[in-house]
Amino acid sequence: MDFPNEESESSRKNGRGKIEIKRIENTTNRQVTFCKRRNGLLKKAYELSVLCDAEVALIVFSNRGRLYEYANNSVRATIDRYKQATSDTPNSMSTSEANTQFYQQEAAKFRRQIREIQKSNRQILGEGVTGMHLKELKNTETKVEKAISRIRSKKNELLFAEIEMMQRRELELHNAYIYLRAKIAESERAQQNHDQQQQMNLMPGGSSSSSANNCMTTHQLQPYDAHNFMAMNLLDPRDDQRYSCQDQTPLRLV
Repeated sequence: MDFPNEESESSRKNGRGKIEIKRIENTTNRQVTFCKRRNGLLKKAYELSVLCDAEVALIVFSNRGRLYEYANNSVRATIDRYKQATSDTPNSMSTSEANTQFYQQEAAKFRRQIREIQKSNRQILGEGVTGMHLKELKNTETKVEKAISRIRSKKNELLFAEIEMMQRRELELHNAYIYLRAKIAESERAQQNHDQQQQMNLMPGGSSSSSANNCMTTHQLQPYDAHNFMAMNLLDPRDDQRYSCQDQTPLRLV
């Protein structure tokens, strides 16, 4: 039973054009494509060995670990011949030697860059400028001016940010100061009222005094009419009769 795969679908869509080489996600399609491609590769290896009288060895492992191989002589003999051919080449070098040579070249390049940077830093600091030409001095001066400009710009930015932060802090402290002053004033008023209340409670006859004061306040607020009323202060204070605040009513003249 034939299963459709991405290769056949692409061929139907695009005719016999090229397909995109990438991993096939569908497991069934991937297995079918592997079988077809493997058979084609084995066929090509056989044709190459017969037509060109070449020694060919082909080794294929599937994703499940299954081995497929073809050799017109022997796979082991072909591998031994390959090892002998690569080891007998006079210009060939091992992987470790190639890596060593690469790292040595990179290290030499980095050392040159470090020396150039150190020289440039000394020139910026004003050291080692004796042997410099006029053009080099001008270039160094331009670099220094640009660096100073960037440094000043960054310094001003930090100063402005700090000033803004201090202004916000000043406003917060001012608001806190006003709040504390209001709390202190409120506490002082409460303490004064409390002290006055204690003094009134400690006075002898504080209740009667308060009643008398209330009565006097009431008489002071009442209007005075000489034709209809007689003031209470005309009464003899030596009178044995005691009048309370409620009994001190004005006398009407007839």
